Amino acid sequence: MRREDGDRWTRSGVRLRRVSEREGRWNWLFVPGGPGLGAESVAGLALTVEVPGTTWLVDLPGDGSNRGVPQVPARPYEHWPTVLAEAARLLDDVVMVGHSTGGMFMLSCPELEGQLTGMALVSSAPHAGWRETFAQWAGTHPLAGLAEAADAYGQDPNDETLRLLTLAAAEWNFTPEGLAAGRALLDGLPYCHEAVAWADAQFDAMYQALWEPHKGLPALVVSGAEDHVVDQGLWGDDPAFGRPHVLRRTIEGAAHFPWVENPRAVRAAFAELTASLGRES
Repeated sequence: MRREDGDRWTRSGVRLRRVSEREGRWNWLFVPGGPGLGAESVAGLALTVEVPGTTWLVDLPGDGSNRGVPQVPARPYEHWPTVLAEAARLLDDVVMVGHSTGGMFMLSCPELEGQLTGMALVSSAPHAGWRETFAQWAGTHPLAGLAEAADAYGQDPNDETLRLLTLAAAEWNFTPEGLAAGRALLDGLPYCHEAVAWADAQFDAMYQALWEPHKGLPALVVSGAEDHVVDQGLWGDDPAFGRPHVLRRTIEGAAHFPWVENPRAVRAAFAELTASLGRES
């Protein structure tokens, strides 16, 4: 594996950062969840899967650390999430990977259907119904200090209070075995409360997938068996994601960030997707 420096931006300010390069023609674009966490939140996933080709981290304009630079326009959230199509056009043989809300952004951008060579949805969902299920589960699993952190964020929403709120909720995102590593991951992210505010007002509650992977587009739907944040049962309600060309894989002993607890199984799932890409070539 070879790491290289150098960023690329699209016309609307999407940033692509190359993090690894192996033999292979595919360009793998990793879109983070959150939003507001930055692509650093999926850097571990991008390195864990060890896929052939070039691996890129994707930051939408105004997300994570992709702020305060000339390439990002004013009012960047007006371009969300359809600017993902710009990122896909920037490179050839694109396989796009979305974690959680990142996958939902992908499915909200129908222009991607004809631009991708493959896709993976990690701990994501086909519609906003996951929110009600999560709210019910969270209500029966209170966390010490979470109410205080939520109140502090509500009174003064900024990047630091968002970081503290996310850390207070860390136990919901990881298994007990993965909690220490999960906290370390979350603690070092470039939080952006403005991206969270946009999603809360303009996306989260209204989300519904606008397209589905056609027969010639290999796809992977993968999640942790103990993911209590995004209800993975929702995929079963949509027959489009139950077709043979859509791989469905559950990672045992893992939660919302499954590569943290069980990287080997996540790597194996992506190897299956890669094999599907080869058959479609």
